[in-house]
This record gives sequence, C-alpha cells and structure tokens, in this order.
Amino acid sequence: MGPGARLAALLAVLVLGTGDPERVAARGDTFSALTSVARALAPERQLLGLLRRYLREEKARLRDLTRFYEKVLSLHEDSTTPVGNPLLAFTLIKRLQSDWRNVVHSLEASENIRALKDGYEKVEQDLPAFEDLEGAARALMRLQDVYMLNVKGLARGVFQRVTGSAITDLYSPKRLFSLTGDDCFQVGKVAYDMGDYYHAIPWLEEAVSLFRGSYGEWKTEDEASLEDALDHLAFACFQAGNVSCALSLSREFLLYSPDNKRIARNVLKYERLLAESPNQVVAEAVIQRPNIPHLQTRDTYEGLCQTLGSQPTLYQIPSLYCSYEINSNPYLLLQPIQKEVLHLEPYIALYHDFVSDSEAQKIRELAEPWLQRSVVASGEKQLQVEYRISKSAWLKDTVDPMLVTLNHRIAALTGLDVRPPYAEYLQVVNYGIGGHYEPHFDHATSMTNPLGMKSGNRVATFMIYLSSVEAGGATAFIYANLSVPVVKNAALFWWNLHRSGEGDSDTLHAGCPVLVGNKWVANKWIHEYGQEFRRPCSSSPED
Repeated sequence: MGPGARLAALLAVLVLGTGDPERVAARGDTFSALTSVARALAPERQLLGLLRRYLREEKARLRDLTRFYEKVLSLHEDSTTPVGNPLLAFTLIKRLQSDWRNVVHSLEASENIRALKDGYEKVEQDLPAFEDLEGAARALMRLQDVYMLNVKGLARGVFQRVTGSAITDLYSPKRLFSLTGDDCFQVGKVAYDMGDYYHAIPWLEEAVSLFRGSYGEWKTEDEASLEDALDHLAFACFQAGNVSCALSLSREFLLYSPDNKRIARNVLKYERLLAESPNQVVAEAVIQRPNIPHLQTRDTYEGLCQTLGSQPTLYQIPSLYCSYEINSNPYLLLQPIQKEVLHLEPYIALYHDFVSDSEAQKIRELAEPWLQRSVVASGEKQLQVEYRISKSAWLKDTVDPMLVTLNHRIAALTGLDVRPPYAEYLQVVNYGIGGHYEPHFDHATSMTNPLGMKSGNRVATFMIYLSSVEAGGATAFIYANLSVPVVKNAALFWWNLHRSGEGDSDTLHAGCPVLVGNKWVANKWIHEYGQEFRRPCSSSPED
C-alpha cells in the first residue's frame, strides 16, 4: 500500500482541548468514560433508598389493609353472626357507609407514590440521558463485531468468540450477569432505528427467545413485550429479504394480539409476496455489516485486537531485546528503566514500571474533574465522533510537582526536550463502555498544521498506561502488524516522524475497544522544534 492509500486511512489527529472543573458534564456523555459510568452509581443508590422507603410504607399500608380484610372476613365466615345484635348491625352499617369508602379512597397509596416520584425528580438531572443508552448499546455491538462475540453468549453474561464450530472464552467473569428480554430488545431497537438490520436481527431474536420463555410474567421495569420484539424482528427480517421469516413472526404476533389490524395487513402483504415469488420462501439477502466510517484497514485492525495483545512469536526475532535503560543519563543511573523493544521499523519500545501505583492514581485523580468528551480535528472544527469514545483532560506541569518529576523522567529516558512549547501538556484519557479509537496518526499529515502549534509536528509519542484492564484495550499498530496489551504503569514510546521530518505512515495505530475493565492512559506528545540537536535531521527519507 502506497503513502497515498495509507493517508486515506487517516481518521483524525488529536487536538488540544480545555476543561473547566466547575462545569457539569453534559448529559449524554456518561457512556464515553468509565469514571462517569461509575459516578452514575451514586444517584442509583439514592433511588434505592427512595424505593426502600416506599416499600416500607407500602408494606405498612398493606398490613393494615390485610388486618381490615381479615377482620371483616372473620365476621362473614361465622354463619352464626346475629345481625339482630344491635352492636353488630351498627358496625355493618358503619362499614358500608364509612369504612369501605375510607379504604377505597385512602390517599396513603398516592402519597407514598408521590413521595417516590418527587425523590426521582430531584435526582433525574443526574441520570444518564437517552443518548447514553444509545451509546452503551452501540458499544455492545462494537464489542460484538471487533471480538466476534456471540450474542446468545453475551445475553447469558459469557464473553465467547464463535468461529464456525470453535468456541473461545475471551473473558470469564467471576459472577455471571445475564440480560433480560427487555435489555436485548433495547440493544436491537437502537440498531433497528438506525436501519442497521445486521445488528438488529440477532439482538431482537434473542429478545424474542427470552420473552417467549417468560411470557405471562409482568415486570414493572420492562418497556417492551414479546409483541414488541416480534413486531420489530418481523420488519427487520423483511428488510433483510427474508419474507417467510417475517410472515412466520407476524402470524405469531397475531396469536397474542389478534385484533391488530396493521400486523394483519402485513401478513396479507407477505403472503402475497411469497405467492408472487415462491423463491422468497428460502431466499434471504446477505446483510452486509455496516462500515461507518469506511475503514480500509478494518480487517487488519480487528484481527490485531482479537489477539488481545498476545505476541507469541516476538521472542523468535533476535533483533528485539530487553534491557535496563539508562540512556547515558545520571538521572537513570540509580534507577534504570526496564526497556522492551517491540518493533524496529517503526521503532516501538515498552518501558515497564515507568510510573508507580501512587503516581498513576495521582494522575487519574488530578485529571478526573477536568474530563470532557474527546474530540478529533476536522478542518477548523473539533468534533465528537463515534470512532473515538473516551473523555480526556490536559494537565499543566504547574498543577502538581509530581508532573514536573514525570517530565524529567520522560526527558531522561527519551533524550528529548519535553518542556513547553516543545511538547504538549500531559493528556489524560479515560475510555468509555467499549471505548476505542479507530486507526489514526498522532502526527499531522497535511502541509497546514491542524494542531495550531508553532513548534512543528509531533515527532514522538510517549503513552503511559495508568491502569490495567481485564480484557481488550490493546494498542494496535496496523502496518507494523503488532498489538501491545495494556500493561499497568508501563509506557509505550514510538517515533511519528522520520529523521527527514516526513511522517512515518507505518505508525498508523488504534486503541482497541475495551472489552472488560477501566482503561486510563496519559499521552505526552513531543514536537520537532527543540529537538534539533537531540534528534538530528537527515536528508534521507528512509531515516
């Protein structure tokens, strides 16, 4: 693939953004960072408290109603109850004239539910928006695609890759958490509403299966029903060209709701289509998976992600090695860094235990109040896009003395000047549900620098893993055919430019979707200017 074709794979370059710690995060962005998702636990705990109080009041009310019921029932069960007794006659008249009215028109039930609703309304502004539900559903579809996950397995809480007859467990949770029919329906409906029947059909099929198994049970929290799932799945099958499936599902719908005229008309339509084209009985169009944006390197990218960072043959390459790095720098003499060379062209190295647990935690804590939805550069604009799901923040060196120490360590290890303006502030990123960043370059690829910097292009990237993850989240280098797993406290380094100043198209890389876990990274981008004597230029485009 030539440079021109490779350039077409460019999605975006990272841009410098600003944050305001006092600003409340925009609703609809909860799904884009796991730390925001974790914060959503707090309002749910409040709702649990409200519901517990409501249940307590309702139980007391029902106990009192039960008492009244049993008292009156006992009188009716005694066949010898003499209505001639003036006391009993009086209480009968009183019950029918007064007591039953008070029971039926009691405000206690409405007061209890009103208190629950009032409490909900107070926390409602802190709850995820519908856009978050859509984003979380698309994340499940992304994981389904990239890691070839089985939808039935996901619904059971199992992360399995199914290829032909082979089943591979990608992750085994300590506690299985299964999805309900309504859960699966909501995922399928998000795809359905986008006209994405490739993803809609398997999720709606699972919803139908689960609803069938629990038909007749009523769950307060469910929004959908078996009829809803059958209705949507039938139309999705029709759109996919499977008319016989659409007919079968529609007929089943009418068994539960025979008076639905719209579905009855659909049945007649499908029967007519099959009568006119008998081949439709078995014919089914092959639904192509959506490729938005049109990613030329998708197969390679996803193949690298599916390795989950495993590189079983690297040890066979003699030119790759491990060492203790001091870089002829006194700063590192007493505490050299463990260096692992992963690739030569482009040069990629992993520095183990670059930061301590306490340093990683401190960086996360400093960044969290500033996190905002990550954006990409598009001309003069900064856009939120589906192919980058995360939140990020920028930390100046003056925020904390530890960041100054960190910069000294990066400078000693790389031999580069990382002081502003020769390097950018530290960017801290927290990935969301299925968070990822599809293949992109860190350096600018056009003559006009979209970064708006006056210190040249990004010559190198120094990326620190601030957390571990249970599965997924590897850094995939597309043309280098390499994926690097998340190694907590390690730092990944690579050159973005050749010594000639030309961009190295082999550094096209991606952040694979996080399958399970909370991924944090910190990026330090180092620019050309200020490095003239530290990394001398070359006139050869090959250097």
